[in-house]
Amino acid sequence: MRRVLRNSDQSGNPRRSLLRTVLALGLAFGYFGCSGGGSEDGSSGDSAQTFTLTLWEQMDPQEREVQAAQIAAYEAAFPGMKIELSHYSTEDLRTQFQTAALAGSGPDLVYGPSDQVGPFSVMGLIKPLGEALSAEDLEAIRPEAFDRLDGQIYSYPDQVGNHLTLVYNKALISEPPRTMSELIEVAKAQTRDENGDGRPDRYGLVFQAMEPFWLVPFLTGYGGWVMDDNYQPTLHTGAMRSALELLRSFRDEHRIMPAECDYEIADTVFKEGRAAMIINGPWSWEAYRKAGIDIGLARIPKIEETGRWPAPMISSKGYSFNAKLKGDRLRAAAEAVRFLTQVDFQVEFAEKVGTLPARKTAYTVPAVAENALLYASSQQVEVGKRMPVVPEMRAIWDAMRPAMQSVWNGTKSPADAARDMQEQAARKIKEMKG
Repeated sequence: MRRVLRNSDQSGNPRRSLLRTVLALGLAFGYFGCSGGGSEDGSSGDSAQTFTLTLWEQMDPQEREVQAAQIAAYEAAFPGMKIELSHYSTEDLRTQFQTAALAGSGPDLVYGPSDQVGPFSVMGLIKPLGEALSAEDLEAIRPEAFDRLDGQIYSYPDQVGNHLTLVYNKALISEPPRTMSELIEVAKAQTRDENGDGRPDRYGLVFQAMEPFWLVPFLTGYGGWVMDDNYQPTLHTGAMRSALELLRSFRDEHRIMPAECDYEIADTVFKEGRAAMIINGPWSWEAYRKAGIDIGLARIPKIEETGRWPAPMISSKGYSFNAKLKGDRLRAAAEAVRFLTQVDFQVEFAEKVGTLPARKTAYTVPAVAENALLYASSQQVEVGKRMPVVPEMRAIWDAMRPAMQSVWNGTKSPADAARDMQEQAARKIKEMKG
């Protein structure tokens, strides 16, 4: 892991920084009964002795457990400062925040994946970070963790990657395959009908075959991508047809995957030790270890025909500021974000969840620098491709999903699916733009 970035930041002590802000605001906090329903500067007009920030988040269970402890540490360090937390699924977070923020309310802070930044920023629902944080704050973060829209940054990340990689069960496989043909060969050897009922009890490979996020590594492995520089779809291509043919072959030709394989099925089968390999992201790794699986990570194997490594989409997760924030409330939200994204906390996430930190100095900490799983994860990031955060990406996802599922289910050919994806994506983007 020592080959990973070793730059340093000068971000200082977040507790000391927050304390300076609290002292600067003086007794003002004592008169803020603050919640999402307060006035824009934070004042609620009553005499409550707390200052409450509201945060809506999209986190997996393991992440939420770590975050809860960190928020408790924040509140313990600064009596009178509170964070009111609400959890949402990815889709619900987007829709609920959009609805609330368009009505002039919503949380002070919203935490989630970077692909929500595009729609939120276009609608004017979140602030550019330059209005809340300093150049020093931005310099402390790995540059590849940021997305820029029209030159602005809208999300302050605490992790980078959020990417797919090959996960293998070391009890079944000693060395991971490096090419796609090797993967198929190994997976065939691991797919077994142990009770003689004609159905495999163990599979060589599983992954979420119903969502296009899992198709992208194969698409990029054949040299394709989802959009051009003008944000128009590029789905009706030979690369897409090849990716879909490979997907279909896992089930129908090589029979190394279950006939039905959504996320829950794939996740459960791997946790039970009934799959040798799974393609999944860092949000899942700790749960596999807790299930007693000795896991290894590796790059998704290379496509021999093109000589390319599959490039999963790389993104970040982080905090965005509600556009309504100003004054004392904005300053308090900014200091809370600095506290919650400090190096120690990002290292804790790395150790307990497996996420790659966004802060540069985290990579000098032995718990990160010497962690074999994090090093393997960073190797996959090196060949990944940044997920577009423009609103057009949502239309492309929605166009890819049903066509991909039809190929998996055998009701549509890869060629027809690629054509339909392109037509539907172009139509959805046109409708979106009015």
